[in-house]
Amino acid sequence: MKSKILIDTDIGSDVDDAIAVTLALKSSELEVVGITTVYGDTLLRARIALKLLKLIGTDHVPVAAGIEKPLLRERDVWWTGHEGKGILTEEDEELKPIEKHAVDFIIEKIMENPREITLVTIGPLTNIATAIIKEPKIIENVKEIVMMGGVARIFKNALNLPYIEHNIKCDPEAASVVFNSGIPITMVGLDVTMRVPINRSHLEKIRRVGTPLSEVLVRLIEIWWDFLKFDFSCMHDPLAVSYCIKPEFLKTINCKVLVETKGKYTPGLTIVIPDENSNIKVAYDVDEKVFLKFLMSKICS
Repeated sequence: MKSKILIDTDIGSDVDDAIAVTLALKSSELEVVGITTVYGDTLLRARIALKLLKLIGTDHVPVAAGIEKPLLRERDVWWTGHEGKGILTEEDEELKPIEKHAVDFIIEKIMENPREITLVTIGPLTNIATAIIKEPKIIENVKEIVMMGGVARIFKNALNLPYIEHNIKCDPEAASVVFNSGIPITMVGLDVTMRVPINRSHLEKIRRVGTPLSEVLVRLIEIWWDFLKFDFSCMHDPLAVSYCIKPEFLKTINCKVLVETKGKYTPGLTIVIPDENSNIKVAYDVDEKVFLKFLMSKICS
């Protein structure tokens, strides 16, 4: 049976969201029941997702726009300015998400498919936290959450990692709601995602595919690398999606996760404490070569 997933994404900034959505849609092991967008201009992000679906040749996956600002509406929204470039044209103005709000869509899908839906969260957690607050019954009816977010810094190479991860930093209060919900969670954080970068050799392999989809992915990668001033970037979100297909790519340990929300310098810091009784699994190791080979085979298929 296919695993049912719902993807909640801030697609359009880092290219890894677009690659993660492409991976999910190109994987016969998964049934993507919907895509929701979060953080910043969510209508623009929805149009980006719809254009990507069009390029993939999929027209049956609903896309819903979600919440634009963090939960407490006290934090600035981080925005690169290149969202939509390289993928959207004037013709794409007609692309529209469904009328239902992302939060209501998430609740509806979970309640219609009790204990069948995995939420794959690859952006800030505002939509998910709001859905939990609005309809607490989803806590018992969602199968699990597979989250790209957080950083433990208690495993190997900890000194080389950032203290705070972007998705949690953008809305730490929402992240705290989700981590404290009791939902089974797998946290795929920087401890493993920083170990799976793609570089120019991967870019050229994608370029050689020569399809409209691959040409767009190449442009999005190049735009992101120009923004970073690097010629490589990490496949954070695709690694989280891949866990829904091949969990053996990652090794996990049960941990309690606390989110710092009040610190002067540390909002979004995740404090990770091993706890065998916790409902949260934290990824601490990854089979880098096997994952990257798998990702490229899917993206270039």
